[in-house]
Amino acid sequence: MGRPEGVRARAVALGIFATLALFSAIPGASMSDPNAPERPPAPGSSQPHRRLKRGWIWKQLFVPEEDPTPQVIGQLKSDSDRGESSIRYILSGEGAGDVFQIDEYTGEIRTLGKLDREEKAFYVLQAQAINRRTNQPEEPESEFIIKVQDINDNVPQFQNEPYVSSIPEMCPTGTTVARVTATDADDPMFGNNAKLIYSILQGEPYFSVEPKTGIIVTSWPNMDREARDQYLVVVQVKDMLGLSGGYSSSTTVTVTLTDVNDNGPTFQHHLYAFAVPENAAVGTTVGRIMAQDGDIGINAKMTYSLEDDLEASATFIIRTDPVTQEGVVLLAKPLDFETKRRFVMAAEAANDHADTRFLPLDEFRDRTTLKIVVEDVDEPPVFLSPLYEWKVPENAAVGTAVGSVTAEDGDAFNNPVRYSIARRSDATRAFKIDPNNGTVTTAKVLDREAAGWHNLTVEAKETAQGRLSSSAALFIKVLDVNDNVPRLATDYQPYICEGTQPGELVQLISAVDPDEPAEGHHFYFSMVPGRHINPNFTLRDNQDNTAGIVARRSSFSRRDRTQYLLPVVVTDSGSPALSSTSTLTISVCSCQPGGHCPTGGVRALAMSMGVSLQTLLGLSVCLLTLTVLSVLMLLLRRHRRKQQEGLEVDTKELELPETVSQKVLYYKEAGAEGARLDSCPGSAVPLRPHPRRKERRLRREDVRASIRMSLRESHLIGPEDDVFRQFILDRLAEADEDPYVPPFDCIRAYAYEGSGSPAGSLSSLDSAELGAEHTAGGSRAHVVRLSPWCGAVDEDTF
Repeated sequence: MGRPEGVRARAVALGIFATLALFSAIPGASMSDPNAPERPPAPGSSQPHRRLKRGWIWKQLFVPEEDPTPQVIGQLKSDSDRGESSIRYILSGEGAGDVFQIDEYTGEIRTLGKLDREEKAFYVLQAQAINRRTNQPEEPESEFIIKVQDINDNVPQFQNEPYVSSIPEMCPTGTTVARVTATDADDPMFGNNAKLIYSILQGEPYFSVEPKTGIIVTSWPNMDREARDQYLVVVQVKDMLGLSGGYSSSTTVTVTLTDVNDNGPTFQHHLYAFAVPENAAVGTTVGRIMAQDGDIGINAKMTYSLEDDLEASATFIIRTDPVTQEGVVLLAKPLDFETKRRFVMAAEAANDHADTRFLPLDEFRDRTTLKIVVEDVDEPPVFLSPLYEWKVPENAAVGTAVGSVTAEDGDAFNNPVRYSIARRSDATRAFKIDPNNGTVTTAKVLDREAAGWHNLTVEAKETAQGRLSSSAALFIKVLDVNDNVPRLATDYQPYICEGTQPGELVQLISAVDPDEPAEGHHFYFSMVPGRHINPNFTLRDNQDNTAGIVARRSSFSRRDRTQYLLPVVVTDSGSPALSSTSTLTISVCSCQPGGHCPTGGVRALAMSMGVSLQTLLGLSVCLLTLTVLSVLMLLLRRHRRKQQEGLEVDTKELELPETVSQKVLYYKEAGAEGARLDSCPGSAVPLRPHPRRKERRLRREDVRASIRMSLRESHLIGPEDDVFRQFILDRLAEADEDPYVPPFDCIRAYAYEGSGSPAGSLSSLDSAELGAEHTAGGSRAHVVRLSPWCGAVDEDTF
């Protein structure tokens, strides 16, 4: 950077002035001084002795910076120097030999190059004067300073750039915006080289700057952010107090206006109209409204509200969108076109943070009008109740009315409605509904024990337009009626040991009933009433829905009888009371000493004794093994005997009168005489083969017991009783399926007829003697007594 000519000339003048001052300060300089003391006399002179002036004292020397021309800046001179070059001058210290050089004969000090004050402002040097002949110092060593004189060679620089500032809008004039600071590397103590002046190049008339401090202030009142929110201010700084020839630089200050709440919300329209269908769900957005606010941030926040119409305020609500600051109108209650078709209301928007320094309070709010039209939609029929719950007794007759449902079409057209039951909800088709009036009736006989509840879905559908439909839930409870007889809880298989004593409990029984009376079940147990008291067992009702079968005597023996039939009557507490009769078969068992029955009743005994499942399984395996071995041995023995003996079977027909249709077959034993009974003329039935005599005798014992049982039960119960009839049928089935016994069904048929025949009983079991004759209806019937043939005695047939 070149220096101005004025600066260079001024630097040269200052250098000459400094040189003249140096020469005037050097002792013994050529320049005369009238006030200087007299020089001391030479040695040997006759002048009187005077004190010499100390002249080897240096003042500060100056040298201008940035001057590349070598020049003499001063001269060292000793009082002893007579100009004979007898003194040698020596320079040492900072810059000696590099920056500065001294003439050892004359003592002149000159610069060797250009100096920069900003790099080094002064140099400290030492000077000596040495006698060349004696090489002794003529003067003591002295120290002096050479100062580099400043020139304006540096441009001022701004600090902390860039400059950014913000002020609120509408601020008053003179508000401080920012302060800019510049520095100059020149010497501030020398001249005006570092004296700075600030000025505005861009930004007027809105801003101004103080010239000496660099403080920027506003100079325009009521600056509006909504009109302009940012300004760029250019500030210039000059040195040398702004005079010509100085240096300058500039910087930019970005000034942003911050927002204040000086604007209120304003609606752009006086009326907002919206339409919403009547079937819109609650919470549906009906529309959006917006009030404009020139402010931003917190100053633009506003709250919307609905006024004037209380009903409309309850039907609709308005909320503020926090992002867009819009008013969102929402549906708060269901709409009905047929009830109300239009809503008109006022909406208001108000700032949340009002600032009365700029506007009155009422200018921070604005109002507009909302008009909402409800559009008609074809709606399905509506049931008066979303669900129905009815009750019907299970013995209700088919066609009994259970209840009625009602649905209405709320549309303006009021279309007729038809009712139906969804088939998927009534798979059994137990109910039907009148399609016109919605009356539900029973279509089948109901059974609470099969289905206690019926959950139906009733549908109502329009008969015109879109044929829309709706549904309602229908719950029908079937009330209990005492229509089920009680029965024993399980298939009891009681047994009694041969050594049982009177009063001992044989079996504990209980009953169940599918019905559910409101007060709970209560069962009554009793025996079948008869003319005679059962001499073997009695039934004891425990009054807790259980009863015990108790033995009435002792001396039960399998030799006399292996089974006893005990009819038990169970009666419930319903209204009317129902009862059932179950016949229990009580087996006589040759129990072991511990009371265990190895054949019948093992499970009952094990349960009563609390035998574990593992023990019961072990006993069962043992019994099964013994049974298999016994069967194998028996089959082996029978096979061997069949090989040795032959079976002879003779078949003869029994002669009977033509009026008797029953056929009695005679089984002839080996070595015995057979009896003959004639059947119908010309017909004969072949006899089946029978086993050996011993087995026949065992079979006869069973037959005799069966006949005695049937006769005794028939006297106690009667031929019309279900128990007796079932007993007879069971015996017939056994006789038909057993190939080793004669057809005793003929004998059972006689017993079953009993006294119902005009001729009386045809059975030979009740005849007094063989060959007795009875006459009935004019016909003669020859009756043969069968008791001796069966091996029964009078006591058995009683």
